[in-house]
This record gives sequence, structure tokens and C-alpha cells, in this order.
Amino acid sequence: MHRIGVGVLGAGLWGETHVKTYSAHPFVDLIGICDVDGNKAMNLAGVYGARKATDNVEDILDDSSIHAVSIATPDFAHFELAMQAAKAGKHILVEKPLAMTVEECEQILQVAKSSDVILMVDFHNRWNPVFARARDAIVAGEIGDPLLFNVRLNDALFVPMEMLSWASRTTVAWFVGSHTADLVRFLFDDEVQRVFAVKRERLLRAKGIQTADFYEAILELSKGGVAVMENCWILPNKTPNLVDFRAELIGSAGALYMDLSHHRALERYTEKDAGFQDVLVMPRVQGQYVGFAYESIRHFVDCVLQGRTPLASGWDGLQATKIVLAIEKSAESGQPVNLE
Repeated sequence: MHRIGVGVLGAGLWGETHVKTYSAHPFVDLIGICDVDGNKAMNLAGVYGARKATDNVEDILDDSSIHAVSIATPDFAHFELAMQAAKAGKHILVEKPLAMTVEECEQILQVAKSSDVILMVDFHNRWNPVFARARDAIVAGEIGDPLLFNVRLNDALFVPMEMLSWASRTTVAWFVGSHTADLVRFLFDDEVQRVFAVKRERLLRAKGIQTADFYEAILELSKGGVAVMENCWILPNKTPNLVDFRAELIGSAGALYMDLSHHRALERYTEKDAGFQDVLVMPRVQGQYVGFAYESIRHFVDCVLQGRTPLASGWDGLQATKIVLAIEKSAESGQPVNLE
């Protein structure tokens, strides 16, 4: 099997996850890394052996040895980069959200199709063993028809206050709500028809971050299922995990309960800190990167090598964007919002 040349756009925390995965993949040649901060790109290239580091995206997109790119930049930067990459004929793996308007998503899909490139959105929870097993249980009829899904994916204050320099240019509905919106569609195998949501803006604005503290949303699906989504990023920094991720799915003949962050598979208590350790997302086993955050990226490589449609396609990215936009519109207006 031939090797594919890959470039990574964005050298932040999640950009490094892409770089790690590609650098260890036997059928990938990690050629270049680009970031607006050229020093960050250079440092990452030095650690993981990329041949090229740059602050100019054209250096990546004009390189004929690069067949595919990962876009791991802030939310608001996805559209322009995805359009440029598609026009350049590069296969694309873009972090969620695909883009922040329906029109932008549709443009990306259209150009990707006309350029005959593979487009995948990194909804990596589709590779999360817990949700994958839940989906299998639903398909097998183990819990009957899925009726009610409660999911919360919340972050600590550290995320908007310290981890992200651009929190005021997005919302928690985009940053983590994109994931839970996709999970609703993935588990129910159905489309959202109506959304009612509320938000509050108090704590972060008082700290100078111009974005909402949290969203609570009710999603009604076409087959009668209901999902309740909670997304906030104001948890105290002293919580044992940076993330609080839990869910329950109630069906007509059973129920599933999921704890993604406080599962107690491994707990650590030291004089400095205490918490539940990651055994699902990005653990290393015998020096290998084995978590589901890496598996979704490997799936993209497989799709490029084999010419397959990704499990999380550009179409899925469009639907998640529609849901998040409906959540924000409903939260702003105080009224339910119907989706097309």
C-alpha cells in the first residue's frame, strides 16, 4: 500500500493530536505543519519529524507531495481553510464544527464534491468505545426503541479562561455542543426536527470573556425521540476532571448509562492533585497512541487510502451546524426553532 503525504493546519493542542497520529502511522508521510505562529509549527515539526514548518498556508496547499490535510484551527477559521484546501484538491479532515453557517458548510461540500476530495469532520466520539457499544446495542434491539437521551458535556473554567485565547469568538455550543449534537444523530439514527434552548451569560462576561456560560437544549427528532443536551464551560477548576461527560439513554425495553469522565477505571491521588485518569481519549499503551481521539484520524487515513466515504462525513458536519445554529437562535429568541 502506498504512503500518503499529509499536512496539518494548526499547531495547538488538537493539532498536535493529529500530528502525533500521522507521525506514527505506517502509511503516512508527515510532510508539513502550518500555524499562524511559525515558532509553534517549527517546534512541533522538530518533535515529530515533519519536514516542513511554516506560517503560510500556501506552503502546504501548493505542495504536490501533500495529498491530504487536517484542519485543527479555531472554529471561526475552518471555512476559509477548508475552501482553500478543497480547491487545491487536498483530502480534508476538519475539526468540528465544519463551519459556523449553513451557507459556508454547503459551499465546502460543493467544492469538495467538484474537486473529488474526501471530506471528513472529526466527530471522534463515533469511535468512543462507550458510544460505539451503545449504538450496537440500539441496532441490535437490546433496549428497544430509543426514546430519551440525556447528555452533558461540560468543561472547567480553565478552557475558556486559559486554554483558548479565542473563547469570545465562539460559544460552548460550538466548542463541545457540536459533539453532543452529532451524538444525538448518531445514536438515534435520525434527524432533529425542532429545538428549544436557553442560555445564561453571567460569569464569563464578568471575567471579560464575551460568550455564554452554558446552554440547555431540548431536541425533538423526527421519529419521536427526545434528547436533552447540557453544555457549559464554567465548572470550577478544582473539579477532578477538566471535562464532565455523562449520558443516559432510555429505550422502550431498557436503558444505558454512560460515564465517560468519572468512570473510576483509574484514580490518582497525590500530594499535588487528585483525579480520574484518561483511559479512553488519548492514553498511551506500550508507547503507542491508542485512544479514540487517534482512531478517528486513522479512519480518515484509511478512507483516503481506500477511497471510502468517512463515517463522519461533510454531510454530518452540515447537520450538526444546523442543530447548533438552531440552539443559539432559540436561546436568543426564547422560542422553539424548527429545522428544515
